[in-house]
Amino acid sequence: MKLKSALLALLFASTAAVAVAQTPLPADDPLDDRSAKRVDRMEKVVRELRAIVFQGRDTGKPVVVQPAETDAQIAAMNDRLNDLEQTLTKLNGQNEVTTHDLDVARRTAAEQKARADALEARLTALEKSVTDMQTAAAAQLSAGAPLAGGPGAAGNVPPPPPPPADPAVAFKQAKDLLLGGDYPNAEAAFGAYVNNYPDSAKIPEARYWLGETQFVREAYADAAGNYIGAIRGWPQTSWAPDATLKLARALVALKKTPDACRALDELSRRYPKAPASVTSRAISTRVAAKCG
Repeated sequence: MKLKSALLALLFASTAAVAVAQTPLPADDPLDDRSAKRVDRMEKVVRELRAIVFQGRDTGKPVVVQPAETDAQIAAMNDRLNDLEQTLTKLNGQNEVTTHDLDVARRTAAEQKARADALEARLTALEKSVTDMQTAAAAQLSAGAPLAGGPGAAGNVPPPPPPPADPAVAFKQAKDLLLGGDYPNAEAAFGAYVNNYPDSAKIPEARYWLGETQFVREAYADAAGNYIGAIRGWPQTSWAPDATLKLARALVALKKTPDACRALDELSRRYPKAPASVTSRAISTRVAAKCG
């Protein structure tokens, strides 16, 4: 009741004020535009108060003054801003994680590249060393001195037969000679294959078998050179672990034990699932080389 009485009193007072404000003014009254606007605002307030009072009188219920629409819009905008801030915080966190992962990936890639470059440099240096030994052996043979390597030395290998036109046929013929135990002719056939078909996809495997024929006759320098050519790039083939082991054994025979130990390290790292026969021989070779 007190609220209703107060509103009625305010309404009457405002109505009187508006009535006075609406009283015709003399033509010469100096009412400026600013005063006219104030009067308009007062009239608007009076109309709103009148509506409130009539609402309470007609319904007999408490008058509820609704918040202005702008307040609701501001509240909604605040909620949206809060949501955006949370989303931005989450995205910043994800971005930091992604940046960290990228940095780790870059460092890992750089380390792997450096390791691969180092291994390639080692293989190149080792191949050069083997080539130098081969050159020295050839010079020794040209001078008429006996070639180290025991029976079946290079001078006893018969000249290779003319190569077949089909590389697949040439490879099969060489492999059949090897399986038949004819190592001198198998060496000649695989040597011809490597020379005649340098672009063949079977070249790495041909060099592996060529190294096998040379390893049998204890031509360790020649064998090491072909084993290196066979495993360059570390192929994932059935013969690659054995080629790496034979390279290490040839290097031990050549008294290049540090290189042999490095080859054995690469064998265990590159081919962790090597056959048990290869693994056991690698252990004995490591012992013979006194690898740390």
